[in-house]
Amino acid sequence: MVGMVENTTIVIVGAGVAGLTLGNFLLRHGIGCVVLERHSREYVERRQRAGTVDARGVRMYRAWGLGEVLAGDPLPEVAGGFWIDGEELPIDLDDEDNADSILCPQQVLVRNLTDVFLRDGGDLRFEAADVSLGDVVRYRDTGGAVRAIRGDFVAGCDGDRGVSRASIPDGVLTRYAHEYGYAWLSVLAAVPGTSSGMAIHSRGLAGLIPRGAHASRIYLQIPLTDTVEQWPDERIWRELDARYGSPRQSGPITDKRIVPLRSVVYDPMSYGNLYLLGDAAHIVPPMSAKGINLALNDAETFARAVILQAEKGDPSLLDSYSADCLRHVWNYQAFAAWITDLMHDAGDTTYAGEFRQQIARAELQRQFTSPAANRLFSELTSGVN
Repeated sequence: MVGMVENTTIVIVGAGVAGLTLGNFLLRHGIGCVVLERHSREYVERRQRAGTVDARGVRMYRAWGLGEVLAGDPLPEVAGGFWIDGEELPIDLDDEDNADSILCPQQVLVRNLTDVFLRDGGDLRFEAADVSLGDVVRYRDTGGAVRAIRGDFVAGCDGDRGVSRASIPDGVLTRYAHEYGYAWLSVLAAVPGTSSGMAIHSRGLAGLIPRGAHASRIYLQIPLTDTVEQWPDERIWRELDARYGSPRQSGPITDKRIVPLRSVVYDPMSYGNLYLLGDAAHIVPPMSAKGINLALNDAETFARAVILQAEKGDPSLLDSYSADCLRHVWNYQAFAAWITDLMHDAGDTTYAGEFRQQIARAELQRQFTSPAANRLFSELTSGVN
Protein backbone atom coordinates (compact mmCIF):
# COMPACT_ATOMS: atom_id res chain seq x y z
CA MET A 1 0.00 0.00 0.00
CA VAL A 2 1.36 3.42 -1.00
CA GLY A 3 1.50 6.09 1.68
CA MET A 4 1.86 9.82 1.25
CA VAL A 5 3.50 10.98 -1.99
CA GLU A 6 6.72 12.93 -1.45
CA ASN A 7 7.68 15.84 -3.68
CA THR A 8 11.08 16.91 -4.95
CA THR A 9 12.55 18.65 -7.98
CA ILE A 10 14.63 15.76 -9.33
CA VAL A 11 14.42 12.03 -8.78
CA ILE A 12 17.77 10.48 -9.69
CA VAL A 13 17.66 6.75 -10.42
CA GLY A 14 21.08 5.20 -9.90
CA ALA A 15 23.96 6.08 -7.56
CA GLY A 16 26.87 5.59 -9.91
CA VAL A 17 29.22 8.31 -11.11
CA ALA A 18 26.58 10.09 -13.24
CA GLY A 19 23.84 10.06 -10.61
CA LEU A 20 26.04 11.09 -7.69
CA THR A 21 27.84 13.78 -9.69
CA LEU A 22 24.48 15.23 -10.74
CA GLY A 23 23.19 15.04 -7.17
CA ASN A 24 26.19 16.92 -5.82
CA PHE A 25 25.88 19.61 -8.51
CA LEU A 26 22.21 20.15 -7.71
CA LEU A 27 22.82 20.18 -3.96
CA ARG A 28 25.32 23.00 -4.37
CA HIS A 29 22.60 25.10 -5.99
CA GLY A 30 19.92 24.29 -3.43
CA ILE A 31 17.87 22.16 -5.81
CA GLY A 32 16.00 19.31 -4.13
CA CYS A 33 16.75 15.79 -5.29
CA VAL A 34 16.38 12.20 -4.12
CA VAL A 35 18.79 9.51 -5.31
CA LEU A 36 17.45 5.94 -5.48
CA GLU A 37 19.88 3.02 -5.75
CA ARG A 38 18.75 -0.61 -5.90
CA HIS A 39 22.01 -2.03 -4.52
CA SER A 40 23.53 -1.69 -1.06
CA ARG A 41 26.08 0.99 -0.31
CA GLU A 42 28.76 -1.67 0.20
CA TYR A 43 28.08 -3.16 -3.24
CA VAL A 44 28.12 0.20 -5.03
CA GLU A 45 31.35 1.33 -3.41
CA ARG A 46 33.14 -1.90 -4.30
CA ARG A 47 31.98 -2.10 -7.93
CA GLN A 48 35.04 -1.95 -10.22
CA ARG A 49 34.85 0.13 -13.38
CA ALA A 50 36.93 2.75 -15.22
CA GLY A 51 39.83 4.27 -13.36
CA THR A 52 40.73 7.59 -14.97
CA VAL A 53 39.01 10.97 -14.93
CA ASP A 54 40.32 12.91 -17.92
CA ALA A 55 41.58 16.49 -17.76
CA ARG A 56 38.18 17.88 -18.74
CA GLY A 57 36.47 15.94 -15.96
CA VAL A 58 39.02 17.06 -13.40
CA ARG A 59 38.55 20.71 -14.34
CA MET A 60 34.78 20.22 -14.19
CA TYR A 61 34.82 18.88 -10.64
CA ARG A 62 37.12 21.67 -9.51
CA ALA A 63 34.95 24.33 -11.15
CA TRP A 64 31.92 23.05 -9.21
CA GLY A 65 33.85 23.11 -5.93
CA LEU A 66 34.12 19.32 -5.80
CA GLY A 67 37.84 18.82 -6.21
CA GLU A 68 37.89 16.83 -2.97
CA VAL A 69 36.09 13.88 -4.59
CA LEU A 70 39.18 13.23 -6.70
CA ALA A 71 41.33 12.50 -3.65
CA GLY A 72 41.86 8.81 -4.26
CA ASP A 73 43.46 6.24 -2.01
CA PRO A 74 47.28 6.40 -2.00
CA LEU A 75 48.61 4.77 -5.17
CA PRO A 76 52.10 3.53 -5.96
CA GLU A 77 54.16 4.92 -8.80
CA VAL A 78 52.62 3.59 -12.02
CA ALA A 79 54.88 2.65 -14.93
CA GLY A 80 53.14 2.86 -18.32
CA GLY A 81 54.11 1.34 -21.62
CA PHE A 82 53.05 0.02 -25.01
CA TRP A 83 54.12 -3.24 -26.65
CA ILE A 84 53.90 -4.68 -30.16
CA ASP A 85 54.83 -8.34 -30.65
CA GLY A 86 56.64 -8.35 -27.31
CA GLU A 87 58.74 -5.26 -28.00
CA GLU A 88 58.19 -2.22 -25.80
CA LEU A 89 57.99 0.98 -27.80
CA PRO A 90 59.58 4.22 -26.62
CA ILE A 91 56.72 6.59 -25.74
CA ASP A 92 56.98 9.76 -23.71
CA LEU A 93 53.85 9.74 -21.56
CA ASP A 94 54.54 13.09 -19.87
CA ASP A 95 51.97 15.11 -21.78
CA GLU A 96 51.13 18.59 -20.51
CA ASP A 97 47.67 18.46 -22.12
CA ASN A 98 46.81 15.46 -19.94
CA ALA A 99 48.62 16.68 -16.82
CA ASP A 100 45.29 17.28 -15.06
CA SER A 101 43.95 13.76 -15.67
CA ILE A 102 43.75 11.66 -12.51
CA LEU A 103 43.90 7.92 -11.92
CA CYS A 104 40.99 7.52 -9.52
CA PRO A 105 39.41 4.04 -9.46
CA GLN A 106 35.66 4.33 -9.91
CA GLN A 107 34.86 2.70 -6.59
CA VAL A 108 36.95 5.40 -4.87
CA LEU A 109 35.27 8.20 -6.83
CA VAL A 110 31.81 6.80 -6.03
CA ARG A 111 32.72 6.48 -2.36
CA ASN A 112 33.96 10.08 -2.27
CA LEU A 113 30.91 11.40 -4.11
CA THR A 114 28.66 9.50 -1.70
CA ASP A 115 30.48 10.84 1.36
CA VAL A 116 30.27 14.45 0.17
CA PHE A 117 26.62 14.14 -0.89
CA LEU A 118 25.54 12.73 2.48
CA ARG A 119 27.75 15.10 4.45
CA ASP A 120 26.12 18.07 2.71
CA GLY A 121 22.60 16.86 3.45
CA GLY A 122 21.80 14.86 0.33
CA ASP A 123 18.97 12.31 0.29
CA LEU A 124 20.40 8.97 -0.90
CA ARG A 125 18.34 5.79 -0.49
CA PHE A 126 20.12 2.47 -0.98
CA GLU A 127 18.41 -0.88 -1.55
CA ALA A 128 15.43 0.78 -3.24
CA ALA A 129 13.77 -2.25 -4.84
CA ASP A 130 11.25 -2.55 -7.66
CA VAL A 131 11.61 1.03 -8.89
CA SER A 132 8.96 1.99 -11.42
CA LEU A 133 8.54 5.24 -13.32
CA GLY A 134 5.28 6.95 -14.16
CA ASP A 135 3.37 9.97 -12.92
CA VAL A 136 5.24 9.28 -9.70
CA VAL A 137 8.33 7.18 -9.03
CA ARG A 138 7.55 4.19 -6.86
CA TYR A 139 9.91 1.84 -5.05
CA ARG A 140 9.97 -0.62 -2.17
CA ASP A 141 12.11 0.39 0.81
CA THR A 142 14.20 -1.88 3.01
CA GLY A 143 11.20 -2.48 5.26
CA GLY A 144 9.06 -3.66 2.36
CA ALA A 145 6.84 -0.58 2.22
CA VAL A 146 5.99 0.94 -1.15
CA ARG A 147 7.01 4.59 -1.32
CA ALA A 148 6.17 7.21 -3.95
CA ILE A 149 8.00 10.37 -5.01
CA ARG A 150 6.79 12.98 -7.46
CA GLY A 151 9.59 14.88 -9.18
CA ASP A 152 9.48 17.67 -11.71
CA PHE A 153 12.13 15.69 -13.61
CA VAL A 154 13.60 12.20 -13.48
CA ALA A 155 17.27 11.55 -14.26
CA GLY A 156 17.82 7.97 -15.44
CA CYS A 157 21.37 7.13 -14.38
CA ASP A 158 20.85 3.41 -13.84
CA GLY A 159 22.85 1.99 -16.71
CA ASP A 160 22.23 -0.08 -19.80
CA ARG A 161 19.98 -2.61 -18.06
CA GLY A 162 18.16 -0.24 -15.73
CA VAL A 163 14.50 0.60 -15.46
CA SER A 164 14.80 4.15 -16.79
CA ARG A 165 15.29 3.50 -20.50
CA ALA A 166 13.11 0.38 -20.29
CA SER A 167 10.20 2.56 -19.14
CA ILE A 168 10.17 4.54 -22.41
CA PRO A 169 7.51 3.20 -24.83
CA ASP A 170 8.58 1.21 -27.87
CA GLY A 171 9.09 3.30 -30.98
CA VAL A 172 10.19 6.46 -29.19
CA LEU A 173 13.94 5.85 -29.23
CA THR A 174 16.15 5.05 -32.17
CA ARG A 175 18.93 2.63 -31.24
CA TYR A 176 22.17 2.95 -33.19
CA ALA A 177 24.54 0.06 -32.55
CA HIS A 178 27.74 -1.51 -33.85
CA GLU A 179 29.11 -4.91 -32.79
CA TYR A 180 32.88 -5.19 -33.18
CA GLY A 181 32.94 -8.95 -33.59
CA TYR A 182 35.16 -9.88 -30.64
CA ALA A 183 35.12 -9.76 -26.87
CA TRP A 184 37.42 -9.05 -23.97
CA LEU A 185 37.99 -11.34 -21.04
CA SER A 186 37.93 -8.84 -18.19
CA VAL A 187 39.78 -10.00 -15.08
CA LEU A 188 40.26 -8.36 -11.69
CA ALA A 189 43.41 -9.54 -9.91
CA ALA A 190 44.82 -8.82 -6.47
CA VAL A 191 48.20 -7.62 -7.72
CA PRO A 192 49.77 -4.21 -7.04
CA GLY A 193 48.63 -1.55 -9.50
CA THR A 194 52.16 -0.51 -10.40
CA SER A 195 52.11 -1.36 -14.10
CA SER A 196 49.87 -0.02 -16.86
CA GLY A 197 49.94 -0.65 -20.56
CA MET A 198 48.54 -2.17 -23.73
CA ALA A 199 50.05 -4.95 -25.82
CA ILE A 200 49.33 -5.68 -29.48
CA HIS A 201 50.10 -9.23 -30.53
CA SER A 202 49.11 -11.71 -33.21
CA ARG A 203 47.38 -13.69 -30.45
CA GLY A 204 45.19 -10.66 -29.72
CA LEU A 205 45.19 -7.46 -27.67
CA ALA A 206 46.07 -7.42 -23.98
CA GLY A 207 45.81 -4.73 -21.33
CA LEU A 208 46.97 -4.29 -17.75
CA ILE A 209 45.42 -1.32 -15.92
CA PRO A 210 45.76 -0.36 -12.22
CA ARG A 211 42.56 -0.34 -10.18
CA GLY A 212 44.02 0.76 -6.86
CA ALA A 213 47.14 0.11 -4.81
CA HIS A 214 46.48 -3.62 -4.58
CA ALA A 215 44.33 -4.40 -7.61
CA SER A 216 44.76 -4.51 -11.37
CA ARG A 217 42.36 -5.06 -14.25
CA ILE A 218 43.52 -7.42 -17.01
CA TYR A 219 42.00 -7.50 -20.48
CA LEU A 220 42.51 -10.21 -23.09
CA GLN A 221 40.94 -10.12 -26.55
CA ILE A 222 39.07 -13.39 -27.12
CA PRO A 223 36.56 -14.80 -29.64
CA LEU A 224 32.91 -14.09 -28.97
CA THR A 225 32.32 -17.82 -28.67
CA ASP A 226 34.67 -18.29 -25.69
CA THR A 227 33.31 -18.90 -22.19
CA VAL A 228 34.73 -18.01 -18.78
CA GLU A 229 35.18 -21.73 -18.08
CA GLN A 230 37.68 -21.91 -20.94
CA TRP A 231 39.93 -19.44 -19.11
CA PRO A 232 41.27 -20.92 -15.86
CA ASP A 233 43.62 -18.67 -13.90
CA GLU A 234 46.79 -20.37 -15.12
CA ARG A 235 45.83 -19.84 -18.76
CA ILE A 236 45.12 -16.14 -18.14
CA TRP A 237 48.58 -15.47 -16.70
CA ARG A 238 50.27 -17.56 -19.39
CA GLU A 239 48.44 -15.71 -22.15
CA LEU A 240 49.16 -12.30 -20.65
CA ASP A 241 52.88 -13.08 -20.50
CA ALA A 242 52.85 -14.30 -24.11
CA ARG A 243 51.17 -11.16 -25.44
CA TYR A 244 53.51 -8.84 -23.56
CA GLY A 245 56.57 -10.91 -24.42
CA SER A 246 57.78 -11.00 -20.82
CA PRO A 247 56.42 -12.16 -17.44
CA ARG A 248 53.88 -9.99 -15.64
CA GLN A 249 53.37 -10.13 -11.90
CA SER A 250 50.69 -12.69 -11.08
CA GLY A 251 48.39 -13.08 -8.10
CA PRO A 252 44.92 -14.18 -6.98
CA ILE A 253 42.11 -13.54 -9.47
CA THR A 254 38.95 -12.28 -7.79
CA ASP A 255 36.63 -11.77 -10.75
CA LYS A 256 36.45 -12.66 -14.44
CA ARG A 257 33.80 -11.98 -17.04
CA ILE A 258 33.40 -11.72 -20.81
CA VAL A 259 32.60 -8.32 -22.34
CA PRO A 260 31.53 -8.23 -26.02
CA LEU A 261 32.77 -4.96 -27.53
CA ARG A 262 30.05 -2.71 -28.92
CA SER A 263 29.02 0.87 -29.45
CA VAL A 264 25.41 1.94 -28.75
CA VAL A 265 23.62 5.30 -28.88
CA TYR A 266 19.96 6.01 -28.09
CA ASP A 267 18.30 9.05 -29.67
CA PRO A 268 16.72 11.10 -28.17
CA MET A 269 18.17 11.05 -24.66
CA SER A 270 14.91 12.26 -23.13
CA TYR A 271 11.19 11.46 -23.07
CA GLY A 272 8.71 13.72 -21.31
CA ASN A 273 10.24 14.62 -17.96
CA LEU A 274 12.68 11.66 -18.07
CA TYR A 275 16.28 12.34 -19.08
CA LEU A 276 18.83 9.59 -19.73
CA LEU A 277 22.43 9.93 -18.56
CA GLY A 278 25.52 7.75 -18.92
CA ASP A 279 25.18 4.10 -19.91
CA ALA A 280 21.39 4.40 -19.97
CA ALA A 281 21.86 6.49 -23.13
CA HIS A 282 25.08 5.26 -24.72
CA ILE A 283 27.83 2.63 -24.54
CA VAL A 284 31.38 3.01 -25.81
CA PRO A 285 33.85 0.12 -26.01
CA PRO A 286 36.30 0.04 -23.09
CA MET A 287 39.24 0.49 -25.47
CA SER A 288 38.36 4.18 -25.82
CA ALA A 289 38.59 5.01 -22.09
CA LYS A 290 35.69 7.44 -22.56
CA GLY A 291 32.67 5.90 -20.81
CA ILE A 292 33.10 7.64 -17.46
CA ASN A 293 33.84 10.97 -19.11
CA LEU A 294 30.75 10.82 -21.30
CA ALA A 295 28.70 10.23 -18.13
CA LEU A 296 30.27 13.28 -16.50
CA ASN A 297 29.44 15.44 -19.50
CA ASP A 298 25.81 14.29 -19.38
CA ALA A 299 25.63 15.08 -15.66
CA GLU A 300 27.01 18.58 -16.08
CA THR A 301 24.86 19.34 -19.14
CA PHE A 302 21.70 18.23 -17.33
CA ALA A 303 22.63 20.03 -14.11
CA ARG A 304 23.11 23.31 -15.95
CA ALA A 305 19.77 22.84 -17.69
CA VAL A 306 17.91 22.19 -14.42
CA ILE A 307 19.59 25.09 -12.67
CA LEU A 308 18.66 27.48 -15.48
CA GLN A 309 15.05 26.30 -15.28
CA ALA A 310 14.94 26.56 -11.48
CA GLU A 311 16.64 29.93 -11.15
CA LYS A 312 15.36 31.77 -14.22
CA GLY A 313 12.38 29.76 -15.43
CA ASP A 314 14.23 29.19 -18.70
CA PRO A 315 13.66 25.70 -20.20
CA SER A 316 15.90 26.21 -23.22
CA LEU A 317 18.76 23.99 -22.02
CA LEU A 318 16.32 21.27 -21.00
CA ASP A 319 14.80 21.43 -24.47
CA SER A 320 18.22 21.09 -26.10
CA TYR A 321 19.66 18.57 -23.61
CA SER A 322 19.48 15.59 -25.94
CA ALA A 323 20.89 17.42 -28.97
CA ASP A 324 23.65 19.02 -26.90
CA CYS A 325 24.72 15.70 -25.39
CA LEU A 326 24.47 13.72 -28.61
CA ARG A 327 26.89 16.04 -30.42
CA HIS A 328 29.43 15.19 -27.74
CA VAL A 329 28.48 11.49 -27.70
CA TRP A 330 28.93 11.03 -31.45
CA ASN A 331 32.28 12.80 -31.32
CA TYR A 332 33.44 10.32 -28.67
CA GLN A 333 31.90 7.40 -30.56
CA ALA A 334 33.93 8.37 -33.63
CA PHE A 335 37.13 8.22 -31.58
CA ALA A 336 36.05 5.00 -29.88
CA ALA A 337 35.37 3.21 -33.17
CA TRP A 338 38.66 4.42 -34.68
CA ILE A 339 40.91 3.44 -31.78
CA THR A 340 39.11 0.14 -31.14
CA ASP A 341 39.45 -1.01 -34.75
CA LEU A 342 43.02 0.30 -35.01
CA MET A 343 44.33 -1.48 -31.92
CA HIS A 344 42.65 -4.80 -32.71
CA ASP A 345 43.32 -4.78 -36.46
CA ALA A 346 47.04 -4.29 -35.73
CA GLY A 347 47.26 -7.61 -33.91
CA ASP A 348 45.05 -10.61 -34.57
CA THR A 349 44.68 -11.16 -38.33
CA THR A 350 41.83 -13.64 -37.90
CA TYR A 351 39.51 -10.68 -37.35
CA ALA A 352 40.21 -8.30 -40.27
CA GLY A 353 43.02 -9.95 -42.23
CA GLU A 354 46.67 -9.24 -42.94
CA PHE A 355 46.03 -6.20 -45.15
CA ARG A 356 44.18 -4.40 -42.35
CA GLN A 357 46.90 -5.44 -39.93
CA GLN A 358 49.55 -3.70 -42.03
CA ILE A 359 47.36 -0.61 -42.48
CA ALA A 360 46.76 -0.44 -38.73
CA ARG A 361 50.43 -0.81 -37.92
CA ALA A 362 51.33 1.91 -40.39
CA GLU A 363 48.79 4.17 -38.70
CA LEU A 364 50.23 3.35 -35.28
CA GLN A 365 53.71 4.18 -36.53
CA ARG A 366 52.40 7.51 -37.79
CA GLN A 367 50.80 8.17 -34.42
CA PHE A 368 54.02 7.40 -32.58
CA THR A 369 55.86 10.03 -34.57
CA SER A 370 53.17 12.72 -34.25
CA PRO A 371 52.61 15.27 -31.45
CA ALA A 372 49.24 13.62 -30.77
CA ALA A 373 50.87 10.32 -29.78
CA ASN A 374 51.49 11.32 -26.16
CA ARG A 375 47.87 12.38 -25.68
CA LEU A 376 46.50 9.25 -27.33
CA PHE A 377 48.63 6.62 -25.68
CA SER A 378 48.81 8.19 -22.24
CA GLU A 379 45.01 7.89 -22.19
CA LEU A 380 45.08 4.29 -23.40
CA THR A 381 47.75 3.10 -20.97
CA SER A 382 46.08 4.64 -17.93
CA GLY A 383 42.37 4.86 -18.52
CA VAL A 384 40.81 1.93 -20.35
CA ASN A 385 37.26 1.63 -19.02
